[in-house]
Amino acid sequence: MINPDTTYHVMGLTRYVDDRDFPARGLHCVVYFSPIAKGKIRDLDTSDARKVPGVVFILTAKDIPGKNQIGGVIQDEVLLAEDEVAFVGMPVAAIYARTEDAAREAVGLIKIDIAEDPPVLDPREAYNRNELIAPVRTFILGDADAAIASAVYVAEGRAESGAQEHFYLEGQVCVATPSEEGNIHLSSATQAPTSVQRSVAKVCGLAMNRIEVDVRRLGGAFGGKEAQANTWACFAALGAQKSGVPCRIVLRRSDDMLATGKRHPYASDFTLAMDGSGKFLAFKVMYYQNAGAAADLSTSVLERTLFHATASYYVPNVHATAASCRTNITPNTAFRGFGAPQAMFVFDAAIREASRISGLRVETLQHKNLLKTGDTFVYGMAAENARACRCWDKAYAYYDLSKRMRAIDDIRRKEKDTGQVSRYGRGYALMPVCFGISFATAFFLNQARAHIHVYTDGSVGVSTGAVEMGQGVNHKIREIVADSLGIAPGQVKLESTNTTRVSNTSPTAASSGTDLNGAAALMACEMIKARLFKFMADEYHCASKDFSLGTGRLYKKGKACGVSWEELVIQAYGSRVQLSAEAHYSTPDLHFDISVEKGRPFAYHTYGTAYFEAEVDRLLGTYRIETAYVVHDLGRSINPIIDLGQVEGGMIQGIGWMTMEEMRYTDLGKPLTATAGTYKMPDIFSVPSDMQVIFLEDDYNDKAVKGSKAVGEPPFMYGIGAFFAIKMAAGCENAAYCAPMTPERLFGHLRKRA
Repeated sequence: MINPDTTYHVMGLTRYVDDRDFPARGLHCVVYFSPIAKGKIRDLDTSDARKVPGVVFILTAKDIPGKNQIGGVIQDEVLLAEDEVAFVGMPVAAIYARTEDAAREAVGLIKIDIAEDPPVLDPREAYNRNELIAPVRTFILGDADAAIASAVYVAEGRAESGAQEHFYLEGQVCVATPSEEGNIHLSSATQAPTSVQRSVAKVCGLAMNRIEVDVRRLGGAFGGKEAQANTWACFAALGAQKSGVPCRIVLRRSDDMLATGKRHPYASDFTLAMDGSGKFLAFKVMYYQNAGAAADLSTSVLERTLFHATASYYVPNVHATAASCRTNITPNTAFRGFGAPQAMFVFDAAIREASRISGLRVETLQHKNLLKTGDTFVYGMAAENARACRCWDKAYAYYDLSKRMRAIDDIRRKEKDTGQVSRYGRGYALMPVCFGISFATAFFLNQARAHIHVYTDGSVGVSTGAVEMGQGVNHKIREIVADSLGIAPGQVKLESTNTTRVSNTSPTAASSGTDLNGAAALMACEMIKARLFKFMADEYHCASKDFSLGTGRLYKKGKACGVSWEELVIQAYGSRVQLSAEAHYSTPDLHFDISVEKGRPFAYHTYGTAYFEAEVDRLLGTYRIETAYVVHDLGRSINPIIDLGQVEGGMIQGIGWMTMEEMRYTDLGKPLTATAGTYKMPDIFSVPSDMQVIFLEDDYNDKAVKGSKAVGEPPFMYGIGAFFAIKMAAGCENAAYCAPMTPERLFGHLRKRA
C-alpha cells in the first residue's frame, strides 16, 4: 500500500490544526466550566479575571451576537449557560487573551455562585421522573406477549453497559481567522464541516456562506468530533468575529474529557422466549439510554439501538421500547457503532440467560437462530443476501473451533467432576455481528458530492465531503479515481475537505465515507471519461465504447493506441473538452415510515463472526484475552490492508469498552475518571496474543462502490465476545451482565462465588 499519509505520519511531517503557524497578534480562548452538575446561577463574577494582564475580553451568554443555541437534532443545548447549569463541565464563560497562560490564569479567578440541586445520574430514575429527551419509541414485529405465553423457556434479566471516552490523539481544536466583509475561515477538527458551518453561522448571526470550514485531516475521532466539534468552533469564531484577529482554542486533555460527551451508557430489561429446541420465539426489551443533559445525537443513537435490537439473529416476535433519558452528565454523543453495540450486548446477554435456564449450549442457540436471507428485521426490512451463517461456518472450519472449544470444555468438566478448581480458568465465546449501513432515517445525510479536476499535465485533483481521520478514506478514494482513469495513484491528489468547494456535506460517519464520497468520485470520473472517449471516437471515426484507459494509456478494443494519458489530456484540452466534473451521489431505495416504524432504512448489512478465548486468574481477578479469530464480510475490498487495520482496531476498541474503560462519577455528578491518569484504556499489551482476521471470499456487494462494504463500525461489536469469554473463564456465568468487566468487578464476582 503506497499511502502518502502513512509516510508522513512515520516521519512526523503530518500537519494538524494545532501545527499551523499562529500569529502573535492572535487570541487564545480558554473556557470556564461549571463545577456543579445542577443548579441555578445566582451570580457570576468575572471582574478579577478581566484584570489579568493579557486578557482582552470575556464572553458570557448575553454577549453572543446570534442565537445561544447549538442543538442539532433538538434545539435544547446552549453554547454558554444562561440561568442554570446542567452538568459538571458545562461552558459558562469564554476568556480571550494574548496568551493561553493568561487565559488560564483568568479562568482560575472567575467566581460563580450556584444554588445547587441534587443531580439525576441514573437513566432509570430520570425515566421515572419523566425526564425524557424525546417521546419513547417502540418497534413491534408480530405478537411478543402471545409468543412468550406459549414458550417452553422464558429467560428474563437485566443488562448494563457503560460510557466510553473517545480519547482521540488530537483533541478538540479550532483556529478561526476573520477576513474581509465579515467572513470567517475555520480550520476545524471536525467530522462534519457543514454542521460546524451551520452552528457557527447561527451563533455569530451570519449567513452560512460567510463561514468557510476547512479540514485537512483529523488525529482520530470515532464519532467524538461529529457534533461535539461545533462547540469549540463557535468559541473560536466568536473570538475572531469580536476582535478582528485570528482566534485559537485547543482543549487540554483534562478539559476535553471533562466537557465532551461519551458513548451512551444503557440500562436494559429483557425477556427472551424459546421453544424446546432453542428456536427463538419472542424478544421483549426496554432500553434506558443515559443521554446526558442535552440531546446532541441521542435520539439518532437510540433509533439505531432499536434497529439492532435482535443483533445477528432472527426473532419472529419482537417488542422493543427505548427511552432517551435526560440526566446531569455531559450530553453523550456518537461513538463507533452508534447505539448498536449496546443493543447487541443486551441480546447476547439474553442468550446466555436462556442457555442457563434451558441447559442448551450458547453456541447451539446462536447458530440455530442466525439471520438467513429473507428473514424480517423488527423494522420490516428483509435480510438480503445474508452472510451470517457463511461467516459462522467459515470461522468454525478455518479455525477448527470445535476442537478448541472441546478442549476447554473437557477441562471445565473435569474441574466440576473432581471439585479441584485450577487457579487459572479458560473460557470462550463466539460473537456474530450484523450491522446496517446507511444514516438510517436521516436520509438527507445519505448523499455526497465530488469535484474532479484533470490538469493539463495529467495530474488529478479530487475534492469530496469525506474527512480523513486515520481510517484511510482518502487513500480509498485515490485508488477509486486512479483505477477509473487508468493512472497511478501517485498522480491523484486529495484536497482538504472545504465547505466552499463541496457544500452541504454529510458527516464522515455511519461507516459511509467511502460508500458515499467514493461513489460520487467514481461518477465524476466516468463523466470525464465519457467526454474523452467521445472526443477520441470523433478523431478515429469509431464508437466511444471501443475505448478504455489503463496503465497510463488509451486503449481501443483492448489494444494500445499509442496515446499516453498525458497526451490524451493535452489533446482534449486543445480541443476545448471539459476536463472537470462534479457528481452527486445519493443512496437509492431508502425509505422509512416513522408512524409505523417500518421501512428500508439501510442500503445493506455487513456480517461477521469472532471467536475469543480468555484466561482468568481466579485468585486475583485479572485476565487476558488470549485468542481472537475473526471472519469478516467485506464485500470486494477496495484496499484489504486498510480494512484489516479497521477490523483489528475496531475489535480492540470494543474489547476496551467491555473490559476496562469505565466512567465513574461522585453522587454529585463530578467525574472521577476524567483525566488520562484515571481513565484506563487498552494498550498494546491488551491486544490478544493470537489475533487472526480473514475476509469472506468470493464476495461482492452490488449496493456500494466497486462491490465493497463499509468497515469502520461493524468490527467494534466483536469486542462484546471478550466479556462473555471472561465470564466463562472465571466461572461466573450467573453474575450480573454489567459491563465493563473490570478486574475490580470480576474480583467482586469471584469473592461472591467463593
